[in-house]
Amino acid sequence: MKKIVNAVGTSTVKGGLLGGAVSVALAAAIGPALAQSQQQAAVANTASPIKHVIVVVGENRTFDHVFGAYTPRRGQTISNLLSKGIITADGRPGPNFALAAQYTATATDPKRFEMAPGGKQPYTVLPAPNTGGTASASSDTSPPPFATLAAAQAVEGAMMEPWDVVHLTTGASGLPQHSVDTRFGSNTYNLPNGPYQISRVGPDYDQYINSPVHRFYQNWQQADCNIDQATLDNPSGCQMDLFAWVETSVGAGSNGKPRPANFNDQTTGEGATALGYYNVNTGDMPYFTHLARQFTISDNYHQPVMGGTGANSIMIGTGDALYFTDGNGNAAKPPADQIENPLPQPNTNNWYTQDGYSGGSYSNCSDSHQPGVGALRHYLARLPYKPEAKCAPNTYYLLNNYNPGYNRDGTVNTSPFTIPPSPVRTIADTLIEKNISWKYYGEGWNTFVKSPAASVYCNICNPFLYETAIMTNPALVNAHLQDTTELYADIANGTLPAVSFVKPGGLLDGHPESSKFGLFESFVHKLVDKVQRDPSLWASTAILVTTDEGGGYYDSGYIQPLDFFGDGPRIPMIVVSPYSRGGRVVHQYADHVSILKFIERNWHLKPVTHRSRDNLPNPIQLQTHPYVPVNAPAIGDLSDAFEFPRRP
Repeated sequence: MKKIVNAVGTSTVKGGLLGGAVSVALAAAIGPALAQSQQQAAVANTASPIKHVIVVVGENRTFDHVFGAYTPRRGQTISNLLSKGIITADGRPGPNFALAAQYTATATDPKRFEMAPGGKQPYTVLPAPNTGGTASASSDTSPPPFATLAAAQAVEGAMMEPWDVVHLTTGASGLPQHSVDTRFGSNTYNLPNGPYQISRVGPDYDQYINSPVHRFYQNWQQADCNIDQATLDNPSGCQMDLFAWVETSVGAGSNGKPRPANFNDQTTGEGATALGYYNVNTGDMPYFTHLARQFTISDNYHQPVMGGTGANSIMIGTGDALYFTDGNGNAAKPPADQIENPLPQPNTNNWYTQDGYSGGSYSNCSDSHQPGVGALRHYLARLPYKPEAKCAPNTYYLLNNYNPGYNRDGTVNTSPFTIPPSPVRTIADTLIEKNISWKYYGEGWNTFVKSPAASVYCNICNPFLYETAIMTNPALVNAHLQDTTELYADIANGTLPAVSFVKPGGLLDGHPESSKFGLFESFVHKLVDKVQRDPSLWASTAILVTTDEGGGYYDSGYIQPLDFFGDGPRIPMIVVSPYSRGGRVVHQYADHVSILKFIERNWHLKPVTHRSRDNLPNPIQLQTHPYVPVNAPAIGDLSDAFEFPRRP
């Protein structure tokens, strides 16, 4: 019965969806045979041999953080720390190390947000790394990591290969939280001013580490974008040189609190965490390195929004940003303590007035007089291609992480710091209208409704959990939002939908502090193996492996501003498919909305809305400056990652 609803369960009425009872009745009236034939016809009508797209999203790593030391196969080129001479293959400072030097700065005017502040001075050595919220010891009652293999197996055994589960029991810091991370030994207070290989000078690849700041105004400030610094290879003028300063001056946010009287580099609990990277040449990222050697990676794929998980995950589903509503779909003004204010508090250097995970998250970016907005709008207006801000009048857009407007059972989420129910259309609506099967598989979904606090489910990661048209229709929720246990059942039963979004839970998603990137590798490894064991499924599948955003880590790549919200730094994109073999590195400028563009191109669909980013053209890039679209703003559709056989 679910399959029938999945195939024909909805139609549009004034931008909404028919109710669940009508959907089920319609499906029953049409009949299973006709519904199945319609679904098969929709899947068969593709522009390529790809009949199944699986999008797997991990957490919080930039491209250089993962592949900064990667050397591609002969005949391929790459833009990373190693190719630029910033580092050597063994993770030491390279001849061009100064290209990634970090600076302190001055932002003290309480009436101005300094997106590209002055008074810059290079660090002599980087601020000492900090433990942040990293677990001091293992525990079965408060993981990660687990104290016993049995407990780890009981929680995550179904999502990992047996030999990998042991890594859920290792890697505690042995140190107090929010203290200097002395696992770096003699390097703790002597890290050279630039990127450092974590596993060479400090914790190895299998240890939990701190998480740097990854919020909207902080990320713009870290990028230090100034059109006066523009070059032909970097026409946006983003110098990427204030990561450590922003980490240690404001960190995750002030929450409206005054700056501590004893403020120093360690007060924010971060240090120079953002400059750490891993090295594939010394054993880090072993499985992803294997995939890169066998298939295709992009070195010009970006997080679509400056900031964290919520806004970037929303963009995967909508190609757009969400805004605060009155609960009925109308734009409204949020409470004052939920509005971002990155202006420095009086007598401080860059300590934001109102920010934080339980504080500011909205900006009315149509009004240049709003805190922080004017500086960013002024910068965008000076870019030669004049990108639209995409800020509707008197509309407060979500910039960071707030809970979705709905609970798992479709009831309205009334908890604090929750974005109200959203009327913004998603790719789900397009797929449903065209009878193209899809699911969002989120680990922990089945327990999320019973005990949300105890579940590993990431509610802010699911772009469809925000949308009224989906969440108020129980038939749609039951048919399309499922657990990862159903993912493996669908693979085994030959019922995998055309489009799948897959999200591991908080223990396996690779997020620093709460996970390790090797655990995300393990999750992906099992999924890829399951697909490859079915020859017919493998022959028609593309698995797109990425992260939601860069997590605040440093990256040396070009950033193309598309609108007020981003783009942000580069993040990994690995394309695993029979049609992406060869160990290639592709350079077409792309971000998460490129996934939508690929789906739309493959199934002959229109953009999600008239204003969503999937309306942007594919980039035209010249060999002289191969990473910069000359027709900006532009993003690709991932077509360059595939080599399909030519049709007669």
